[in-house]
Amino acid sequence: MPGFEFFGAEERKEVNDVLQTGILMRYGFDGARNGIWKSQELEKAICETFGSEYAHLTSSGTAALTTAMAALGVGAGDEVIMPAFTFVASFEAILSVGAIPVLVDVDDTLTLKPEAVKAAITPQTKCIMPVHMCGSMADLDALKAICAEHNLLLLEDACQSIGGTYKGKKLGTIGDAGTFSFDFVKTITCAEGGVVMTNNKEVLTKCDGFTDHGHDHLGVDRGADLHPFIGYNFRISELHAAVGLAQIRKLDTFLSIQKRNHTRLKNILSTVPEISFRRVPDAEGDSCTFLSWFLPTEEATRAFVTEMKAQGIMPGNFYWFDNNWHYIKKWDHLKRAKSLFPLSLDQQLSLMNLGSKDFSASDAVMGRCISTAISLLWNDEQIDAKGNKIVEVVKQVLGK
Repeated sequence: MPGFEFFGAEERKEVNDVLQTGILMRYGFDGARNGIWKSQELEKAICETFGSEYAHLTSSGTAALTTAMAALGVGAGDEVIMPAFTFVASFEAILSVGAIPVLVDVDDTLTLKPEAVKAAITPQTKCIMPVHMCGSMADLDALKAICAEHNLLLLEDACQSIGGTYKGKKLGTIGDAGTFSFDFVKTITCAEGGVVMTNNKEVLTKCDGFTDHGHDHLGVDRGADLHPFIGYNFRISELHAAVGLAQIRKLDTFLSIQKRNHTRLKNILSTVPEISFRRVPDAEGDSCTFLSWFLPTEEATRAFVTEMKAQGIMPGNFYWFDNNWHYIKKWDHLKRAKSLFPLSLDQQLSLMNLGSKDFSASDAVMGRCISTAISLLWNDEQIDAKGNKIVEVVKQVLGK
């Protein structure tokens, strides 16, 4: 993932602009800023780059999801349908607003299986939240049709797919709201940060207040602001926004190199007939942060992982099936409703039911999947060496 790989003079210049003013907070201190408003600049750049009408920065991608749900009116007792393969932040954000995460199977897109979504809808369902994992997208036409049929919200968790598109539209701008993460290993990094994107001004206004203790930001200074609703502190700092401002200007370069390296590696792996690849609903829109591929069986995949680790060459190749952060199989804390503060009874019962829920359809996909992270720093020789080593180990475990 490129953000931290291409970090240099441009980021230092933007950060130094902030340091010279001494105003690190995004709100207030107008006179002392000398016209430096990095958060506002980055929000404008996000709208221009991704085609969203509005954008509001947050302190993280998790905060962006929480903020988006609050602004969309998702809360206590509402069910949010999400995939069994994602990052833990997806269900953390749902729980944080008092809602209930309803986890369903993924298919070979590594994202929500539309049939599983349909089967999970109840009178309490309020929102469908596809997570565009590992650089590529969910089947958004199918999910939009389900939302329209059942009058549900569509919230895109596009934190891992910055720059990806679906039928010409940027991921994160297609639903009622969408989010990006700008943490250290995302396509664009602020070190820490996130954004909510929407085409609804009312949603923007609510995001703006919610992330700053409910301030309406209509007064002549912060002390004159009113508080039309309860909010929290999910603000981004000017320092973090400054980093992101330099990064977003490099996005086209990131994506171009990423796609080139992805294609070269895929061509090498394609020489093995037993290797198949993730289905991408719109291949032109893949941001190519990962090359996700499958072996014929879980047994063969585990043998591949074991051999790669034995040779010390597994880093950069992810076996999500056994990963503590990304798949339902390892989320015992979620299935046991282990929280430092009391969850609602509805939340507790729903989470504890996850322990007996059948995710065999997802297991059949994730148990055979490897995702190889694509670096911007690879040269052709390094890509060839990496690809050929993967092929060598695959043939070894397949007995070829």
